[in-house]
Order: sequence, then structure tokens, then C-alpha cells
Amino acid sequence: MTRTRIFFATDIHGSECCFRKFINAGKFYKADVLIHGGDLTGKKIIPIVKDSDGSYTSYFLGREYTLRTTAEVEALEQKIRDVGSYPYIASKDEIEELHSNPTKLDEIFSLVLCESLRRWIHFAEERLKDTKIKCFISSGNDDSHIIDRILEESNYVVYPEGKSLWIDEHHEMVSSGFANMTPWKCPRDVPDEELSKIIEKMVSQVTRMENCIFNLHCPPFNTNIDLAPKLDDSLKPILGPGGTPLTVHVGSKAIRNIIEKYQPLLGLHGHIHESKGLDRIGRTICVNPGSEYAEGILKGFLVDLTDKGIKAYLFTTG
Repeated sequence: MTRTRIFFATDIHGSECCFRKFINAGKFYKADVLIHGGDLTGKKIIPIVKDSDGSYTSYFLGREYTLRTTAEVEALEQKIRDVGSYPYIASKDEIEELHSNPTKLDEIFSLVLCESLRRWIHFAEERLKDTKIKCFISSGNDDSHIIDRILEESNYVVYPEGKSLWIDEHHEMVSSGFANMTPWKCPRDVPDEELSKIIEKMVSQVTRMENCIFNLHCPPFNTNIDLAPKLDDSLKPILGPGGTPLTVHVGSKAIRNIIEKYQPLLGLHGHIHESKGLDRIGRTICVNPGSEYAEGILKGFLVDLTDKGIKAYLFTTG
């Protein structure tokens, strides 16, 4: 009986610290397969302003930095990357232009995002090329479509979006970063009806559903893993008695219906950072490892599969 060990993590939102941990987890946990479930990239730029006297100034996490050496600049850049943002060095005039020109700001953001992701993929290739560890990296609903072509450039990392792929000789995997609509109207938010069509198209390619993995960024509706704070019209959490935030199920009804219909072996999900946990829909085990990327903590899920099914599993934090 052969065993395949999978390490799954998701929702690192640009945290370079968490990405390094994700790649290194392959050797650390003796995994055969690494799967990242989407929401890979960051959301904002942190300017580092080059002053006329050759020093640099930056505001980051409520603190003002004055930097005078290359080493100090590089150290701050790494701090910014590790919490999921992108450092950008520019003159004061250029930064003021970006504030007044949203189109230019979008261009610069896309540029630094792509540069960062290419560096990450190179890191993954260098660390994994002499191993037999397979690496699948997905997009999420928060990720721009510009990352697709970068992930597809790699000869080692596999971008599985919209495909049915074999991860070993017994287990297929279908993957999608699309999600049902959210209040933020993210790049890959779609109506549930469209989401159902996207997944059904992949499912039609599966030959052994009883051993299939559904790597779907969004969790199924009405489970232990799709609970998020209930928001008011201004997108602020609504508080209940004692000041505790109220929660509501926000997962996809389409994904739940498809899991109920096809009963795959395993569902790998993310999307809702605060909803770490496990649930069952019929025979299908559905998991969400959660996310604490801003603290540099990588939440993961380790699972051993055999041709007979799931042998063992464990949530990880590191």
C-alpha cells in the first residue's frame, strides 16, 4: 500500500515569510506534494522615500523609519514583504504623483507584484528541484488574473486552475480559485451559477471520483469552515451581546451542492481566515487550515492518502 503525504496551506496574501515556510514544509514534514490554495499575493505598496540627503523615510505599521544605510533599507524591505506588502523605493515627487494618479499606481502595483511572484517561484524551483516533491500553487478570488501567466511560466511549479490533474497514481485533483460574490467584488468573485459551471467542467474530466481531491478556494456553505463576521452596510463587524462579533455562513452553495452530488474524497478550502476547522459532507472531509499571515504564522493541513482513502491527518502551525 503506497502512501502520499500532502501539505496544504492557503491565504498567505503576499507574506514572503509564510511562502518560504510553505516551500520548506515539504522537506520538514516529509511531504510528497505541496498544495497552496490561493490568495497568494499582497494588497498594498509601502513607499520608502529617498530623500535629497541620501537617507530614506518610510511609515510602516504605525512607526516612522529614517534609514541611512543600504543594510537598513534592505532590512525594512524584508519586514514589509514578510507581512504581505510590497516595498517601493521612489522619490518624494514620484510618491506624490502615485497618490494623485490611480492609473499609474495600478501600473506600479502590478509591476512590483509580478516581480515579487517571479522571485517566489524561483525560490520554489531552487529549493525543490533536487527533490521529488510536487508543488501546486493556485490562485484565489483576491488574486489578480495577471498572476496566471507567471505561474504558468514555471517548468516545476504547477498552476492547476481549471484542470483535473493526477497528483499520484491513485488521486486526481480539481482546482479553482473562483468564489461566490463577496462585498469587496474581488477579481475572481462570480455568481454561484457561474461557479457551478466552472467546477462542473473540471469534474467532467475526473475518472475516479472516490479518490478525487477538490482544491476549491471557497468553502462550502453552511459548514464549520465558512463562518465569517457579519457585516453592516459600511462593512464593519456587527457586535452581539458582550461585544462579541456575530458570525454568518458565507461559503458557496454551488460548491456545497457539487460536493453533495459527487462525494469526493477530500475538500481543501480557505478563503475565510478565521474559520479554521474540519467538517463532513457525506463521505467527504472538508478542511480549512485558516490563516494568520500578517503575524508570519503559516497554518497548514497535513494528510496521508493511500489508494484506500485517508489514512491520517493533522492541522499544523509554524
